[in-house]
Amino acid sequence: MNHLAHLFLAQPTVQSRVGNLLGDFARGVKSDTLPVAIKRGLQNHWAVDSYTDQHPEVRASKTLFSSRRRRFAGIALDVLYDHFLIAHWADFTDRHRHAFVDEVYADLERGQALMPQPMAKVVDRMIRHDWFSAYADLTQIGFALDRIAERIRFRNDFEGAIEEIEAHYDELEGRFLHFFPDLIDHVRSRAIELPENGLSGESWHWIRYNPEQ
Repeated sequence: MNHLAHLFLAQPTVQSRVGNLLGDFARGVKSDTLPVAIKRGLQNHWAVDSYTDQHPEVRASKTLFSSRRRRFAGIALDVLYDHFLIAHWADFTDRHRHAFVDEVYADLERGQALMPQPMAKVVDRMIRHDWFSAYADLTQIGFALDRIAERIRFRNDFEGAIEEIEAHYDELEGRFLHFFPDLIDHVRSRAIELPENGLSGESWHWIRYNPEQ
């Protein structure tokens, strides 16, 4: 999963949000030295990624990509899922998306001192350029994926992956809508963060969905 989805599945605290985002920047970080709440957030991030990688709908979605890009299909889906989460925001929460994003940005700003320097730099760009609004636009998803392709340190054919997403958009969207409620259930059932941060299940009040839809 990508940044917005991880933050959506975090607890509404600075340390949880830092920890849930840290999973994308944890190389070289010694998790046993982290504050408990950040460590629990990091563990939640790992649990989300592990469950996502094994889910049948995600695996089926990867097969829709051509052989030249399938190696990077997981990366493409990670970013695309933020787009789908935005597009179907009202299916999963009663909270207004802009209010949620503003709160997340404010918490991440407050938590920058808790972040490794590379993460703090990315978070600064994330906030200044409002990535979580940009991802509502599929064109911006394409730009983001092409930037990722440029950063891959070996020759690859990942650039232009948005063309394959557009060709299979409806099926990818439908599979996301079957997968994401399962992911919410998985995170809730694991309750990795709750025992340590003192929050109750009510801290999930902003997330809802109708399994019958």
